[in-house]
Amino acid sequence: MKKSHWNLRQSYADLPSEFFSFVHPTPVPQPRVAILNTKLAEELGLAIAHTDFGAIAQLLSGNTLPEGAQPLAQAYAGHQFGHFTMLGDGRAILLGEYEIADGRWVDIQFKGAGPTPYSRRGDGRAALGPMLREYIVSEAMAALGVPTTRSLAVTLTGENVLREGALPGAVLTRIAASHIRVGTFEYAAALGDSARLAELTLYTLNRHLPEFPEDVPPALSLLKHVVRSQAALIARWMHIGFIHGVMNTDNMALSGETIDYGPCAFMDTYHPHTVFSSIDTQGRYAYASQPQIALWNLERFAETLLPILAEDKEEAIELAQGALDGYAELYNTYWLSGMAAKVGLSEATDDVQQVVLQLLQVMQRNELDYTNTFTALTRSLSQG
Repeated sequence: MKKSHWNLRQSYADLPSEFFSFVHPTPVPQPRVAILNTKLAEELGLAIAHTDFGAIAQLLSGNTLPEGAQPLAQAYAGHQFGHFTMLGDGRAILLGEYEIADGRWVDIQFKGAGPTPYSRRGDGRAALGPMLREYIVSEAMAALGVPTTRSLAVTLTGENVLREGALPGAVLTRIAASHIRVGTFEYAAALGDSARLAELTLYTLNRHLPEFPEDVPPALSLLKHVVRSQAALIARWMHIGFIHGVMNTDNMALSGETIDYGPCAFMDTYHPHTVFSSIDTQGRYAYASQPQIALWNLERFAETLLPILAEDKEEAIELAQGALDGYAELYNTYWLSGMAAKVGLSEATDDVQQVVLQLLQVMQRNELDYTNTFTALTRSLSQG
């Protein structure tokens, strides 16, 4: 197949080698496109719309690589259900970054493309069902206006993966502003090298906040940016009744996008303690807990930045705490503004907040469907 003219770059490879490992996707025997997001491809300007499906399948399975690809797996750590562990892309391979029409660069990543140095005895593969779920839910989130990674395609591999039984294998092609996570910084901090941490900070700022002020410590600019973007993101989740399911720090992207759609759901019957993960037996990631868990994750992020926030440790802690202290007000502002709009009110006042809270209590008491309640309210308002 002629190489696709995507003209990828791989700026992540400019970081210290500890942050990644070069690795190629493992070839698959009979790739076949299960679903292709042609609308997204057109939005991005990716030259695949007029390519035959056989060639596309070879490309989106990893059997052939686009021009400029330097595939690598990213190293990161994470707090999983509160417990720290060293991780990395165990089944995901980053091809590189693609420049879209407005000048922004987005990551193109394969999920389920084979083992990497971080697979921890895993096969590096993915089953068709979970990849289709991520495709559907991420595109639903995008349609609802929620910042999210996007799904370009799901490609069958022509071979089975062994999970609870033999399941058809598949590769998801994921598009993201970046795949830098809180866990990436936790990994950097664990290396114990402030120079590497500072380099990662500047790299992340240049990807997501290139106009950061020169008179503010770069780490503080990044922390404030991430606090604000996460407050806005979690508020949007709460507006639509979305339950992420596994809000580990390795699943919090610093771009402010929703990432990693494992166990997740849109709530049906409203109850604030609804959980959607079979392993979340303590309800750590319940619907109502998501704003607080986001703050907990941000605190872990702030801790990683302390060595480069200021030379004096106490000053660094004070700067970090000041940035974190702004989260609650930001979240409440975003949340109330969105909820006021959902009940047809233009002003987000204290009285409106009481109306919203009372409505939620009625919904819980009467076991009402979250989405259908607001849909019915919208219809009644439009008819009235």
